Amino acid sequence: MSADKTSTEIAPFTCVSRAWSAHETELRRFLSHRLSDAHHAEDLLQDVFIKAMREGKRFCGLDSARAWLFEVARNVAVDHFRKQRELVDVPDDLVAETDEREVIDVMTICLPRALPELPDEDREAILLCDLQGMKQEDFARLKGLSLSGAKSRVQRARKRLRDHLTQACQVQYDEQGRVCGFIPRHT
Repeated sequence: MSADKTSTEIAPFTCVSRAWSAHETELRRFLSHRLSDAHHAEDLLQDVFIKAMREGKRFCGLDSARAWLFEVARNVAVDHFRKQRELVDVPDDLVAETDEREVIDVMTICLPRALPELPDEDREAILLCDLQGMKQEDFARLKGLSLSGAKSRVQRARKRLRDHLTQACQVQYDEQGRVCGFIPRHT
């Protein structure tokens, strides 16, 4: 291995190590404060370190390593909470009713017909953010809106779509707001 290659491989490690030494305690407090379990906080702290190491040379070029580390720490904490929310114990003998699945399957007939009937602004917000998975921050930048403006636009579009589906397809919702029945449109 040449001396040049060795120094370029060591440089990112040194850069990350220095930043880590400077901010590890602060990051640990940040994560511990957000999570009730110290072991989970330590696991997430290790995830942040691994992500920093994987950045390599790009990490060394950051204007603010501290800001980057805290952003990653916040993101791994959010991901952790999402995973926790998604994990729900369901009894083995519980099976989704086929009627519910049929409603969802048949509902796919009505949505493509109703979506084009929305105003362009609403349709675009639904298509980009809900159907294509664009983050609302990216949608805000694309449309030249503030983040709160983009969130409001998406929420209004969802409400108008829901109202339109309720009227056009006679969609019915249960107490939790889930689709429980509708009459498909045949156009």
